[in-house]
Amino acid sequence: MGWLLVAALALMLVAGWCTSAETALLRVSRAGAKELGRSAGETAQPLQAVLAEAPRYLSLVLLIRVAAEISSAVLVTAVLVHWLGVSWKAFLITAAAMTVAAYLLAGALPRGIGRRNPVRVASRAAAVLRPIIRVLGPLPRILLAAGSALGPGPGQRDGSGSEEDLRGLVDLLEQRQIIEPGERAMIHSVFELGDTIVREVMVPRTDMVFVERGKTLRQVLSLALRSGFSRIPVTGENLDDVVGIAYLKDVITRIHEHPEGETVETVESIMRPATFAPESKPVDDLLGEMQARHVHMAIVIDEYGGTAGLVTIEDILEEIVGEIADEYDRERPPVEWLSEGTARVSARLPVEELADLFGVSIEAEDVETVGGLLAHQLGRVPIAGSVATVSGLKLTAESLAGRRNRIGTVTVQRVDNADEQDAAAVPHTDERPSDSSGPARNGGAGAGEGVNAARNARG
Repeated sequence: MGWLLVAALALMLVAGWCTSAETALLRVSRAGAKELGRSAGETAQPLQAVLAEAPRYLSLVLLIRVAAEISSAVLVTAVLVHWLGVSWKAFLITAAAMTVAAYLLAGALPRGIGRRNPVRVASRAAAVLRPIIRVLGPLPRILLAAGSALGPGPGQRDGSGSEEDLRGLVDLLEQRQIIEPGERAMIHSVFELGDTIVREVMVPRTDMVFVERGKTLRQVLSLALRSGFSRIPVTGENLDDVVGIAYLKDVITRIHEHPEGETVETVESIMRPATFAPESKPVDDLLGEMQARHVHMAIVIDEYGGTAGLVTIEDILEEIVGEIADEYDRERPPVEWLSEGTARVSARLPVEELADLFGVSIEAEDVETVGGLLAHQLGRVPIAGSVATVSGLKLTAESLAGRRNRIGTVTVQRVDNADEQDAAAVPHTDERPSDSSGPARNGGAGAGEGVNAARNARG
């Protein structure tokens, strides 16, 4: 009986080989095989021939895998029935053992091998499958015709074969060192863009800067200069009522041409219409619409028609090329000691590390970074100069940095005065000029409550 178990194990390995071969063949495109042939000579010819009739060979691979798995299960059942008799234990053990074996030996492991080395696995599979297909004669074509009559065949599901071909070609070009790994990742990001919705890339409403339609041009200019944003949504009755977009260039042009209207004219007189997009809209569709309309920012609305956030062309492009930095970005060490008891730390420094640096205990729910801790204490997103005290540490936000105008660093100073330590319950606030925008809700802010470090597009 032992040899039957060995045969069953061998059959499961055959099924695993078929899984690996199928995965590799689906990932390597015909164009990729031709590229391999130009660099590897005759060794790629079998693979080119197999990929020229990929559905036929994939049907054969599927047939072999199914036959191997069923045969293996039959052999294991025969052995256990011989040992345990015809009982429920024999069949239960068989089902459990074959499930584990099929998952590991014929599923997850070989599929991973096929994905990591698609060209090598596909080439070796082609060398084995070509002789088998000749021996079987018309049988593979009959199987393919039967499968096509019942439904889409392997490699033809949902019309995704062309995308798989392109992905396989990109992977192959990277392996042949024709393109860089970063370029491969960028191309794959383009494929994934169609599966990304606006909600995943938008700036949330709580990180937006708004201005009320009744504010004067001077107030709008002040808000734009302090926040660093050149496009600011204009609201009507509340934050869910976005009536337009104020452009810094339009404000400056109007003030330059009519200086007397700086304190008289309102932002409503120069604002432009806003573009709206539902949060469930695919990102690639929105990008095409924004290009056609020549707009760089759109207001995102939720299913109830309220303001959910905003999205810019830069936000969408970053899904392809990664984070976009500009001349305002500066590389700084995460911790820079200025003096004893005073340090300049990155706003992204984890709160746990800050607590370890100063030997204090910081308790803040749903806060992970120093910048988030400061915003939590203030009750809004901080701007440069915002101050708060927590756990005997005085946190001071420094200048805005980068295209997104986020707080880049925070000065942390140990506070020895007991009175100032008690101020942790009442965060300090920086002075605000009166010419600022209206109040904000849900953690967001108009200029009257402070300028949020939002990602309104820079000019």
